Amino acid sequence: MTGAARDGVTGTETSGGTGAGPDSAAPRTPSAVDAVAESFVSGLLDFSPALHVRMGVPGKERELDDFSPAAIDARDELLARTLADLDTAEDAARADGTLDAVDLVTLDAMRDNLGIEREIHAAGYDLGVLNVIHSPFQEIRDLFDLVPTASTEDWENNAARLDGVGGALAGHRESLLAARGAGRVPALRQVTRVAQQARRAAETGGHFDRFVAKAEGTVASTSLASVLASGAAAARQACADFADFLESELAPHARTEDAVGREEYVLHSRKFLGDAVDLEETYAWGLERLAAIDAEQREIAHRLYPGEFSDEDAVWGAMRRLDEDPSRTLHGLAGLRSWMQETADSAITALHGTHFDIPEPVRTIEAMVLPNGTGGIYYTGPSGDFSRPGRMWWSVPAGVEQFTTWQERTTVNHEGVPGHHLQIGFATFFRAELNSWRRTFAGTAGNKEGWALYAEKLMAELGFMDEPGDRMGMLDSQRLRAARVCLDIGVHLGLEAPTSLGGGTWNADKAWQFLTDNVAMDRNFLAFELDRYLGWPGQAPSYAIGQRLWENIRAGQEAAARDAGQEFSLKDFHMRALRLGPTGLGTLRRAFG
Repeated sequence: MTGAARDGVTGTETSGGTGAGPDSAAPRTPSAVDAVAESFVSGLLDFSPALHVRMGVPGKERELDDFSPAAIDARDELLARTLADLDTAEDAARADGTLDAVDLVTLDAMRDNLGIEREIHAAGYDLGVLNVIHSPFQEIRDLFDLVPTASTEDWENNAARLDGVGGALAGHRESLLAARGAGRVPALRQVTRVAQQARRAAETGGHFDRFVAKAEGTVASTSLASVLASGAAAARQACADFADFLESELAPHARTEDAVGREEYVLHSRKFLGDAVDLEETYAWGLERLAAIDAEQREIAHRLYPGEFSDEDAVWGAMRRLDEDPSRTLHGLAGLRSWMQETADSAITALHGTHFDIPEPVRTIEAMVLPNGTGGIYYTGPSGDFSRPGRMWWSVPAGVEQFTTWQERTTVNHEGVPGHHLQIGFATFFRAELNSWRRTFAGTAGNKEGWALYAEKLMAELGFMDEPGDRMGMLDSQRLRAARVCLDIGVHLGLEAPTSLGGGTWNADKAWQFLTDNVAMDRNFLAFELDRYLGWPGQAPSYAIGQRLWENIRAGQEAAARDAGQEFSLKDFHMRALRLGPTGLGTLRRAFG
C-alpha cells in the first residue's frame, strides 16, 4: 500500500485567513472582493455539472460537462470578466477603506490562479487535452463513480447522464480535432493508452454495466431498469466510437516524442505550484535530494541488518526484511483500521498545544478502510459543521490482508495528522472568514501536497520517526517524490540524463530505468505512473517542489526572527500558515512577507 496511494486528496472545505483564536470562528462581513469570488464560483458551477456532483451542490443532475472548443473559450471569458471585476472591487474597497488583509490574499491568489489559466488558454494548451489520468475521457468515465445512487430519482438522473456520454465525448473530439488543426496533437503514447482505456470502458460487463448493476434493489420499475440498461449500452458504444476515433483520426497525426518542451512545461509548472521556479536548478536539487535520501537509507539498512547486505543491495534488501518482520505486521482490515486510528489519535494528542493549537472539532479524525478497493489512499475533509469528521481512507484490494507499519506510519502523517487533516480541517473550522473560492479552489497541488510532505518530514524532525524502520518508510515516501522531480523535468525539458542512465538526453526508456532503479513499487503500477508523468507535465513534481518551498518559507521566517533578535515559534508559524488556508505557493510566500 505505497506509492500513488499517498497522492490522493479530496475535500472541498478549504479556507484560511486571520481573525479569531483557535477555538473560535468569528464571522466576517463579506466584502466586495468576496462577492466577485462568489460570483466566479457560481459561474464555474454553471459551466460544470460534474462540479455540482463533486461539491455536493444541487443542480444540473441530468447533464455532463461540455468539452467543446466553444465551452473552453467561454470559460476563458469568465476568467477575463472575473479579473476585471476584481480590479473594480479592489478600487472601490480602497476608496472606502474596507480592503482588509483577507481581501489582499484573495486578490493575490485569484489573480495568480486565473492569470496562469488564461496564459495556458492563450497558448492553446487547454485545447484537446488527452492523457491517461486527468483529461476529459477520464472525467466523463469516472463521474459515474461519484454520482448519487440512493433513490429512484437519482437513477432517473443517471439514466440521462448515461445517454449524455456520447455528446460529451463528441465535444471532446471536436476539441481534439481543433488542436490537431492547430498543429498540437497529443503524444502517441497518450493517444494509444487512452484508446485502450476507452476499449475497456466499452466492454460488456465493464465500467458502465457495473455502474448500472448498483441500481438493483433501489430501482423497482422495470421500465427504468430497461432505460438504464439502454443507457449503459449507449455509453459503451460511445466509448468504442471514441477509441475508433483516437486510433484512426488522431494516432496517425500524433507526435512520437513524449516531451512537451520548455514553453509549455513552464506554464504547467506554474499552474501546479502557484509559483515559478528555476527548473534547471530544481532538477539539480532533485538529483541531490535523491542521492542524500539513498545514502541515508543505506545507512539505516546497515544499522538494521548489519553485515547482511552489500551496499548496492542494502535498501531493497532491508525493505524485504522489514516486510517480513512480524513485529511490524498488521493482520486483517480491522487490525489496520485500529492501528491507523490509534496512530492518528496519538499524533493529535502529542502535537496539540506544542507545535499546533488544534481547534476542538479538528481533534477528531476517522480512519476508514474500504474492502475490495483500488489500492488508493486518500483524505476527505469534514462537513462544514463537522457532523461528518475528516477521514483518511485506505482502499484495500480484494485479498490483501497483511500490512506493514513501517510503510504506513508516514502515510498516516501525510493523509491525517499533521498533513491533509490539519490543513483542510483548519480551513473548514475558519470557513466563516473566507469566501467559497478560497475554501474550494484556491489551493494548488504544490501547496496542499507540499504541506503533506512537509508534515511527513516534520514528524521525523520532531522525533516521531526515530525508530529506524519507520524512518526508512518516511524516506521511501520522500524518495518517490524526489525521483519524480528529476524524471519529469528531465524528460519534458530534454535535459542531459545522469551517467547512471548512460547519459544522453532523457527519454521514456531512460525514465523507465530510472523508476525501476529508484522506486520500490510493483512494475505494473510503475508503468502507469510513467505514462502519467509523461502525459501530465508538471503535476507530479509539484509535491516535492511544494515541500521545498514550504521549508524555504519557514527558513525565511526563522532567519527573520534571528535578525530581529527574537525567538522563532514553530507553533506560531504553523498556525499562521494554516489560517491562510491552501493557496498558490507564491501567494503563501508573499503573505509571509
